[in-house]
Order: sequence, then structure tokens, then C-alpha cells
Amino acid sequence: MAIRYDANRDLVWLLYKPWIWIPRTIQILASLLTLAIRILIQGNSTDEEVHKKLSKRLLKTLTNLGPCFIKVGQALSTRPDLVRRDWLEELTNLQDNLPPFDHHEALKIIQNELGAPARQIFDEFPESPIASASLGQVYKARLQGNYWVAVKIQRPNLTYILRRDLVIIKTLCTISGPILPLNLGFKIGDIIDEFGRILFEEIDYALEANNAEKFANLFSKNPTIIVPKVERHVSTKKVITTSWIHGVKLRDRNELKKHSLDASALIRTGVTSGIQQLLEFGYFHADPHPGNMFALDGKTGDLGHLAYVDFGMMDSISEKDRITLTKAIVHLINKQFNLLALDFQKLGFLSESQELKPIVPVLEEVLGGALGEEVFEFNFKSITDKFSELMFDYPFRVPARFALIIRAVVSQEGLALRLNPDFKIVSVAYPYVAKRLLSAETKDMLELLLDVIFKADGSLDLERIESLLNIISKDSEGSQEKLLPVAEAGIKLLFSSNGYKLRRNLLLTLVKDEKLNTEDIKNLIKLLSKKFSISDIAKSMLKKPKYKLRTAI
Repeated sequence: MAIRYDANRDLVWLLYKPWIWIPRTIQILASLLTLAIRILIQGNSTDEEVHKKLSKRLLKTLTNLGPCFIKVGQALSTRPDLVRRDWLEELTNLQDNLPPFDHHEALKIIQNELGAPARQIFDEFPESPIASASLGQVYKARLQGNYWVAVKIQRPNLTYILRRDLVIIKTLCTISGPILPLNLGFKIGDIIDEFGRILFEEIDYALEANNAEKFANLFSKNPTIIVPKVERHVSTKKVITTSWIHGVKLRDRNELKKHSLDASALIRTGVTSGIQQLLEFGYFHADPHPGNMFALDGKTGDLGHLAYVDFGMMDSISEKDRITLTKAIVHLINKQFNLLALDFQKLGFLSESQELKPIVPVLEEVLGGALGEEVFEFNFKSITDKFSELMFDYPFRVPARFALIIRAVVSQEGLALRLNPDFKIVSVAYPYVAKRLLSAETKDMLELLLDVIFKADGSLDLERIESLLNIISKDSEGSQEKLLPVAEAGIKLLFSSNGYKLRRNLLLTLVKDEKLNTEDIKNLIKLLSKKFSISDIAKSMLKKPKYKLRTAI
């Protein structure tokens, strides 16, 4: 049975072994302090050669300190907005270009885990790995016939190394936390515990196999997302074998161009699938760095084809949180800061006892200023930067359950920025949310749609409706072919049993002060006719089963 992370158990375990933790603590402190001093002294240099040496020193330090520190470096390697580009190039080596462990040791693990030597199990097995990462190394082997597979083998003594280093890291961070200029929103110890929990799950390859199959099932009807097939008969807790992915890593725009791959289409697929995981499925890949995502040939519409690999770091988000996050995005875009404050409270970023009235103008000043006039100019980095400022002066806190969500979104945006420095994540995120709103597949989404298109007095909010349609139209590049599914979804909702509240509210707008008033409806029809071709919608609808109008209003 795989061991799970337990901070208290491991602390007691290590305290009784001073001959282990004392020299290791000295090694960690000496390495980090030496690196920090060099960066302080040389970090502002304009000499490129100096920075080249610093980046190599950073890479070497993190590599020598082992898996826990390598994981931190991997997270930094996806943030071109936080790390110098020349340093970034070095840090990408932490994703899958680390020194491999001994090949004979890998063969021993295969024999112990699978019950036979590699030469008996595989038709062809190489003498060296094709990639080596923080927790394991990967071999490209031939299983049978011309069927190539990726065989990932876990590094030796990994459980011991992680237990030891996590205790030391948590202790050092807890001691130094109060004197560091940090206000992370939750205790530093909680961050380490969350990090430890995920790492221990990541080294259980049986769990990873389950994750991969669950992820594949969620995207089974999506031709743009490919997930390798797990070969269960040659997989265990320390060895996992999957079908081989023939693709290009999402590291460099020029490399993608060389293979005639559309970087913008691939970014759109990556971000759309990431948002779908968070807001629709509630189950997401928490480590979407360039080493775990491959660009494949082909396109479906304006979306490129992507393959995800390495499903050790996964997490879930509750349906309640998904709905509230969706509302928060809509309320932010619509600048409804009173509702946004309430969303933050529901998500746990503000305590339940917190008086929201003084918070609303703060949100309006800080986030409203970052949002500006153009929705598509807003990015997640703007949000995180502004929240960093807010946390020092106001009672905002980041709930522990959002640590991996934030990491996943930041990594996803960082990857996109690496391929396109001008990328804005909201330019993809909000059109996706807007389209989901118009289809209103759930009761919560319908309630949110009603909040968007109707004012408090029950009249239509034509300005907000136009804004919503503009965003969808811009995302669809004005193409009627791309807009048709959106229009059809809206009509289907209107005539469905779920749309009775929408029909009722539309009928109520016809009556004002006990008089018939058709002005709002006329303006709505005029607005819709600008965005959608009525004749194209009618032709499309005639080809499909007719929608029956429900009488309940």
C-alpha cells in the first residue's frame, strides 16, 4: 500500500534521526544562502554572460537539492512574466532534462515491479531514457509489433527523500515566515502540507493510471485533446506504461513554426480545455507545464490538437465552487463589485463575518482599474498582482483548497505567454463563460443568465446583453457559421422546460405601469438581428428536430 503524506508522523520520524536531518538542513541552508547572495550581488548586472552563469547556478542548485526544489523550479519555468527569459531557458531543463539515475537500477525496478526482466516484457527496450524528470525517468520502448510506449520508472528511495525534505522545508519556512515580507493569505505551513500531499499522490503510479483514464473519459468526445492509453498489464505503483505520443513540446514558438503548427490555435485549445476542466468538469490537470503538453498535427476549426501527459498532479473542485467562480468572472467583467465581494466571501477569500460594504469600493478601485475599458486586455497575472497588494491592507485570504487551482491557472497562462507574450487569458475565458451562459444547461447557469440580462426592476439590460453578444461575436470573429451554435443554444433554451423563467421574465417586460410596452423587446430584436443572420438560423433549425414550446411560465 502506498504511503500517504502525514506531516506530524514524518516530523516525529525525523526528529529521532539527527544524523540525517542536521547535515541535510546545513546543506539546504548553505546552498540557498549562497545562491541568494550571488543573485543579490549580480542580479542587476547588464552583462548577459553574468546572467547566463547565474541561470546555470540556479539550475544546478535546484537540481542538486532534489525533487522538492526541482518542483518549485518547474513552477517558475512557466512564468516568463516573473523570471528573466535567459533564466527561463535554463529552468525548462527541470521539466524533463535532469540527470538520469542509473540504468541498471531502472532495470531492477522493472523486474521487481513487473516480475520479469525488461527484455522479456518488451520487444525492444533502450539502454538509456529519453527524458528524466524530478520523480522518474521515461523510456521509449516497443511493446509488441510496431506499438511504441512510454515507460516511466520512479526514482529510487523517493518516499524517504520526500519525507525527509518536506519536514525540513516546512520547519525552515515556519521559522523564517514571520520575518519574511510575505502575506500569502494562508499559513506557510499549509502551503507545504498541500505541496506534500500532492507530491505523495504523484509518486503513486497506480493512482496516476486512474487519473489518466478518468481524464481521457472526460475528453473522449473532444477531438482536440489526446490522452495516452494506459497499459495496465505493464503498470504498477512504481512503473507506468502508456502509449507513445508523437508530438512537439510547447516550449518555443519557432519550434512549432518549424513543424507547421499554429501556436495561437494551440494556445486556444490549452486555455479552453483548462477552463473546461475547472468550470465544467471540476477535475483538472494541476501541472500543465511545457514538458507535460505536446502539440500534435491537425486542427479542428480554430483549435489546435494537444496531448496531455503525466497525470500525477490532479485535483478536484466542488460544483458549488465552480458555479461561484463562474459568477465571479461574470460579475468582474460586468463590474458588479458588490456581487463580486459576495462571491469572494462564498469562496472563502473573505471570512463569513466580514462586513462587505467597505470592501466593495476597494475592489472597484483595484480590480476595476486593472480591468480598464477593454475586457480582453485583462489577464490573470493582473488579478494575482492586485490581490497581492490587497492582502497586505485588507482581510483577503486565499483558501488552501485554491492553492492548486491558482497554480494550474498561473501555469497555463505562463505557458501561453511563453508562446505569445501578448496573450490575455480572459480573451478566451470569458467568451467560453458567455457561451455557457447562453446555453444555460444548469439551473445555476440560468439564474446567472437572468441576472445578466435583466435589471433589478425586471427590464432588459440591453447594454449588458450587447456586451455579452459583442464578446461572443469577437471570439467567433464575426463568422455566422461559428455563431450559429450559440444562437441555436439560446433558442433551444427559450423553448425548453428549463427556460420557463426566461420566457416569464420576457413577457413581464412587455408590461410597465399596467400598460403594454414593446420598446425593450423591439430593441432586443434589433440588437440580435445585428449579430445573427435570422435566415441562416432558420435554415439550420429546419434541418434539426423542432423545439416544442413549453406552456409553463
